Amino acid sequence: MGWFKRLKDGIQTATRNKKEAPEGLWHQCVRCKEASTMKEMRENFYKCPKCNYHTRIGSYDYFDILYDHQEYGLLFEELRSKDMLHFTDLKPYPDRLADAYKKNRVTDAITVGVGKVNDLPLVVAAMDFKFIGGSMGSVVGERIAKAIDFCIEERFPFMIISKTGGARMMEAAFSLMQMAKTSAKLTRLARAKLPFFSLLTDPTTGGVTASFAMLGDINFAEPEALIGFAGPRVIKETIKRELPEDFQTSEFLLEHGFLDFIVDRKDLKEKMSELLEMFAVVHADRAL
Repeated sequence: MGWFKRLKDGIQTATRNKKEAPEGLWHQCVRCKEASTMKEMRENFYKCPKCNYHTRIGSYDYFDILYDHQEYGLLFEELRSKDMLHFTDLKPYPDRLADAYKKNRVTDAITVGVGKVNDLPLVVAAMDFKFIGGSMGSVVGERIAKAIDFCIEERFPFMIISKTGGARMMEAAFSLMQMAKTSAKLTRLARAKLPFFSLLTDPTTGGVTASFAMLGDINFAEPEALIGFAGPRVIKETIKRELPEDFQTSEFLLEHGFLDFIVDRKDLKEKMSELLEMFAVVHADRAL
């Protein structure tokens, strides 16, 4: 018998003895299905090293990408969602909130940070899809409103990073009211001659798209992000027609004039620095 002769065909290791890869070390791209280490993903700004697909990331990840030395302060963290309507679907709304708090670092679907981008001040309100689908409730609207008041008081520019499924159904009309509220507040920011930058990421849909997400002085997006009001499946079933292959993507919206440009995540900080410098010059000229 040879030294390396296989006695039986097939894998012989019992299931109970198989070793699993430690959780959190590997990431499989949802588009190309290639596996990468989490170290590779972090070094590549959470984009697939093989196909450049931009994975969904959270509020703190964007703060780390944008702010100098990853140093920033958090604003309005004391604001928390409440069950004003005693809403219950598959579970009571307070239980759903408790689950979201337990599973996430963030305290609602939007987190407001303040810091510097290449030594230029910027307030960023970043949404997080992992918190109840990034849905817009009363706290989202109030944090945006207070962030705008803070910007006006401090004379800081403002940026929102959208990543959301739309309005939070558990808050019904209270959620829909945030569309008008945030839009009105952004009008105050414009009257104060302070810039508002809107970055749309995958996905940006529903009432957020129909309000503050498309009201920026500069509207831009990450590559291949889903952006729209109703989803493509709903639209297709409504109009009974086939949709273009790239319908509701960043590239489609750019081609049709709804976006100013598309930015790769690795270039985001430098692009924001350029915009801040440009708008600082514009506002300095107006002041004269």
